[in-house]
Amino acid sequence: MTDPIADYLTRLRNAIKAKHRVVDIPASNLKKEITKILFEKGYILNFKFVEEGPQGTIKIALKYDPINKVNAIKILKRVSTPGLRRYTGYKDMPRVLNGLGIAVLSTSKGVMTDKEARVQKIGGEVLCYVY
Repeated sequence: MTDPIADYLTRLRNAIKAKHRVVDIPASNLKKEITKILFEKGYILNFKFVEEGPQGTIKIALKYDPINKVNAIKILKRVSTPGLRRYTGYKDMPRVLNGLGIAVLSTSKGVMTDKEARVQKIGGEVLCYVY
C-alpha cells in the first residue's frame, strides 16, 4: 500500500455509505492522531485502539443523526498525495467551507487542524479536508 492515509479515508467513506456503525482500520501513529482530531471536533462518536497482532487496529464508532440517519461527515477529501505533496504556510492556510470544516495538517509540532496551526503560526503538509 503506497498511501495509508488515502486507505484510511476510503475505509471511513465506504463505512459511511454502507451505514455501518463501527469500522476497523489498521493502526499507525499518524492514523491515531487523525482519529483523535476527528473525535475532538465531533465528526465521530468514539474510538478505541486495539493492540492485537504486529500492527493493531483502530475501532471507530461513526456518528449519525438519530432522526435523519445522516452521518456527521459529509466529505473526506485527500489533499496531499505521495505523488504530489501539498504544503502551506500559516498565512496561506486553507479555509474549508469558510471555517465550517477542518483541514488536517501534519506540522513540525504534530498533527493538528488548520485553526490550531494558524494560532501557533506554523505551516505544514495538508493531509485532508473534512466537512
